Amino acid sequence: MTEAEYLAMERASSEKHELWRGEVFAMTGGTLAHAMLAMNVGAALLGALGSRGCRVLGSDAKVHVPATRGFVYPDVSVVCGELQTYDGSRDVLLNPMVVVEVLSESTERFDRGDEFAGYRSIASLADYVLISQRLRRVEVYTRQADGAWLLRAYDDEQPAVRLPSVDVGLALDEIYRGVPEAASDSA
Repeated sequence: MTEAEYLAMERASSEKHELWRGEVFAMTGGTLAHAMLAMNVGAALLGALGSRGCRVLGSDAKVHVPATRGFVYPDVSVVCGELQTYDGSRDVLLNPMVVVEVLSESTERFDRGDEFAGYRSIASLADYVLISQRLRRVEVYTRQADGAWLLRAYDDEQPAVRLPSVDVGLALDEIYRGVPEAASDSA
């Protein structure tokens, strides 16, 4: 399917779909833990960035992935400065600085592999954040000046999550507030 065909279909649909390398995938519902984690991190980012000219978007914001000619719905994305949109549209973001994905059993392999590879083709992306539902663990991949990506992992032993691109720190307790399913890494 082409990008234009996908966008026409998606804009007429009451359900969400992603386009990846010409294939369309229906978005399924997540767990309550998934919803809580996405909302917690989104609220924390909004609180930290709202007065700094940044926008925090939830899972209804589509992001264009140039390398795959695709469109995805990250759980949370952050844009600082001007919103850039696909072909002047009002529903597809081109320039996220931060993308957050809450990992699930069915998507973890994709989120860590092909999706991360695709996200790396977004020139503005500086931090890619993966949040575990199973464990109290957050991974932040940060783009370095040479284009390499540096991984920092946070858990109960290192609970101060840093997002260098937006100069924000988030407490692990804040991210996992009210999420009973997440266990300690040492459990």
